[in-house]
Amino acid sequence: MLSVLFLGDVVGEPGRSAVIARLPELKSKHALDFVVVNGENAAGGRGITGKITIDLLRAGVSVITTGDHIWDQKEILSFIDTEPRLLRPVNYPDGAPGSGSIVLETAKGKIGVINVQARTFMQPILENPFRAVEAAVTKMREETANILVDVHGETTSEKIAMGRFLDGKVSAVIGTHTHVQTADEQIFTGGTAFMCDAGMCGPVNSILGRAIDPIMNRFVSNLPASFPVAGGDVRLHGALIEIDETTGRAMRIMRVDEPGPGKPAPSEPEPRVDIEQSHSPEQT
Repeated sequence: MLSVLFLGDVVGEPGRSAVIARLPELKSKHALDFVVVNGENAAGGRGITGKITIDLLRAGVSVITTGDHIWDQKEILSFIDTEPRLLRPVNYPDGAPGSGSIVLETAKGKIGVINVQARTFMQPILENPFRAVEAAVTKMREETANILVDVHGETTSEKIAMGRFLDGKVSAVIGTHTHVQTADEQIFTGGTAFMCDAGMCGPVNSILGRAIDPIMNRFVSNLPASFPVAGGDVRLHGALIEIDETTGRAMRIMRVDEPGPGKPAPSEPEPRVDIEQSHSPEQT
């Protein structure tokens, strides 16, 4: 069984420090074979830098996905071509720096990752994500059936549609971008694990990882304001997926909700739904 951890949007220094600190323990705890992290908000809450990319990879992250903030730190334009494990959405037009997909070796065989950006309420509006990801999956399946897709999008409907579109063609479709973890983890009938949004790795007492007061005041006053990354306790949100590496079918998906460093897990954690392939969607 191939054990994969997917962590949602990493927000600023608090989020990335927590991921780096907790990842060795999580890898041991879950016997992880592969780790994917969405890092598009890792640099001060907007974008990612070369140094942050290297720090996350050195900490044990296998692949870093991104989204609409990929170019916010201008240095990434020249860096992304030097590090293939940092992805940008696959549906950028031809000629864009970097790549939207990668296949890597693990001790249990090859696994591929595809990063795609949805279009509804998203800027910039990119090429059709369904056609782009279909082409990427077709090509990737020539190398491996173990494929994870990060669909970075605003609306649940578009992300669910992507999951249904790819059911039976990839191992897992996990959504990012909203920073709010959803409770809809499931395995579709074709064997594809799905979760509408992995959530975020960032400060708990915040609004999507940002300081509360400036954002509240922005909604009240409608005046422009800066939104600094919040401080305080951090939690890591994501999904744990187990894949039959011989078929590429997901056998299990479970929400991940872990405290940041120095914060012990509660003695009576909230029950988590544990979805296994042996259960049909109608039974869960």
